[in-house]
Amino acid sequence: MGTGKSKRDFLEGQMIVAMPGMGDPRFERSVVYICAHSDDGAMGIIVNKPAGDITFADLMEQLNMPVGADPIRVNEGAEFPLVHFGGPVEPGRGFVLHSADYELNESTLAIDNRVGLTATIDVLKKIAEGEGPRRVLLALGYAGWAPGQLEAEMKQNGWLHCPSDEDLLFSRDMDEKYVRALAKMGVDPAMLSENVGRA
Repeated sequence: MGTGKSKRDFLEGQMIVAMPGMGDPRFERSVVYICAHSDDGAMGIIVNKPAGDITFADLMEQLNMPVGADPIRVNEGAEFPLVHFGGPVEPGRGFVLHSADYELNESTLAIDNRVGLTATIDVLKKIAEGEGPRRVLLALGYAGWAPGQLEAEMKQNGWLHCPSDEDLLFSRDMDEKYVRALAKMGVDPAMLSENVGRA
């Protein structure tokens, strides 16, 4: 039986921002886009951390689909997405957050009317060929929370949440996203301490 929460109480389609002192180095200074949130738990993608030195071309090579070789023909001037560290769960699996102008049958989860999530190789082929979504964020792995876990972490001041916007979500400037997300909430990062909200 559900807890009676309305859809409004969930954070799907919003962002959460890690607070100092949350205690998990994997999420330090993270901005996470929440893809799914219900009584069953939550799933999100970290949108401001690089996945090491791996490039889109490297990833395609690992998938035995080298960019520029048949059957993938690269569109001249195509800008390939940066590869993000999406979170510690299933780090070998790729997830593509993208603008709602792209949908792949039942493979795309529409998060809201602006953003979708697709986790199939087909979307990577379309991106390489210049026929994919208008805006793309490619991540390896995701962040997951058990039922009630994210809510508990928020009550303990581990996270703040803010509305999402496409420019922040899809920006290629990973270093600026944390500060920009805090600014959307009127928070100056210099004013944050590890003891925020604690007695």
